[in-house]
Amino acid sequence: MKKFKKFYVEVTSVCNLACSFCPPTERQKQFLSLADFEKRLDQIKPHTDYIYLHVKGEPLLHPKIDQLLDMSHEKGFKVNITTNGTLINKKREKLLNKPALRQMNFSLHSFDGHEGSEDKEGYVRSILSFIREATSQSSLIVSLRLWNLTPDNATNEDRKRNRELLSIIEKEFDLPYEIQERVTPGKGLKIADRIYINQDYEFQWPALHEEEDDGKGFCYGLRNQAGILANGTVIPCCLDGEGVIDLGNINSDTFSNIIEGERAQNIVDGFSRREAVEELCRKCGYRKRFGK
Repeated sequence: MKKFKKFYVEVTSVCNLACSFCPPTERQKQFLSLADFEKRLDQIKPHTDYIYLHVKGEPLLHPKIDQLLDMSHEKGFKVNITTNGTLINKKREKLLNKPALRQMNFSLHSFDGHEGSEDKEGYVRSILSFIREATSQSSLIVSLRLWNLTPDNATNEDRKRNRELLSIIEKEFDLPYEIQERVTPGKGLKIADRIYINQDYEFQWPALHEEEDDGKGFCYGLRNQAGILANGTVIPCCLDGEGVIDLGNINSDTFSNIIEGERAQNIVDGFSRREAVEELCRKCGYRKRFGK
């Protein structure tokens, strides 16, 4: 039975922000029902112990996020949530003391990425307040993400843009240093017990209209990760936000059958040869991180 380290179960395709770095989905807007969520957990249980409640969409928008976490715990899953953090005050009580919740990633770059964002200090402090309480009551791991660096301005404009936000974090945790002096793009910096800062270059979603490269390289899609979109489409990785590589649908077939199908197997075999067989994969820059 194929096992995955990461499994993405998208619980909603809806987001409350419109960030410049994240193109809005063209799929139908929907929220996963508790019944459908349970069916998906049962289908993937033999394949993974860790689930991530996102691909596109903002998971904290789900009105029953607390029940999703409870159900995940009942079925033996550990949950990771990536959020823009804007709803943390509203959903605070639905997240605290949930034993299934293993890690929360806060995409702090969402604040500047969304035109019209207001009160940066209030935004950051609401997240830090939640983190303080949550980590004191559980073994929750937290990653504060600033994925907004640009190669040309990684030491100039980017530093100025992030300075206000990072200074709030430095004061909150009483750090005797400036985070930017120690953090390295792509690597985490531990600032407190189970709390990390991650700074990296701006993320680019792959898309069919992008330029295709030579297709050489490697990817862990369908090796250590897979996903299911809110509409039931099974995808090979978390970067296929539109379900371009439609391996099958969980509503009409079993997950186990789908990942043993011809298209899925061709992807795995291709990357074993260091070759991207899918068009979307040949237009994905993330693959280059693993070398050729």
